[in-house]
Amino acid sequence: MSGVDEVADLPALVDRARRLAVRPGPALLGITGAPAAGKSTLAAAVVAAVDGAVLVPMDGFHLANAELDRLGRRDRKGAPDTFDAAGYVAVLRRIRYGTDPVVYAPRFHREVEESYAGEIAVERARTRLVVTEGNYLLLPTGPWSPVAGLLDESWYVELADEVRLRRLVDRHVAYGREPAAARAWACGTDQVNAELVATTRGLADLVVRLDSGSGQE
Repeated sequence: MSGVDEVADLPALVDRARRLAVRPGPALLGITGAPAAGKSTLAAAVVAAVDGAVLVPMDGFHLANAELDRLGRRDRKGAPDTFDAAGYVAVLRRIRYGTDPVVYAPRFHREVEESYAGEIAVERARTRLVVTEGNYLLLPTGPWSPVAGLLDESWYVELADEVRLRRLVDRHVAYGREPAAARAWACGTDQVNAELVATTRGLADLVVRLDSGSGQE
């Protein structure tokens, strides 16, 4: 276990995010953790509670299924090399350092397993905090390595593996996989990714432990 601080209180997390939002901005808050740890639920709660906050998920940068087929990576969708990591970094840099009045980002639609370009608008004049969440924000190697340096703060969401695995299986079933196939994916591709993400825990500014009864991502 690392020496990073741990927090298990949502109001305290919201207060922390609000302090980031008063900096000359927009500030960038990164929320990471293994698949189904609760990242998206926490990110949505923070954005809802902080005035001028916008959510820019990493999942919007999934490569299209046709491109994954061409590359032979469709059966590993969700692994680090199945995203446009360089495109994600470029958008974060534009948000942090650019002067464009609006930066557009894509959004991933799980019901069709594809991203739609330009769905999320980050308006410089109105945005005080950008919350970005995803598995690989703190990976120190490859095209992901610049992400951590673009964040004002990073939180790692942690959840007991048995709860997280159950969520993963339930989620895959909800989006059309047969239960056996859902469990195989969760224990295979997803678990490999989870083990990689776990190596970045000690790089976070904060470890977050929340109620295990809520959240899906």
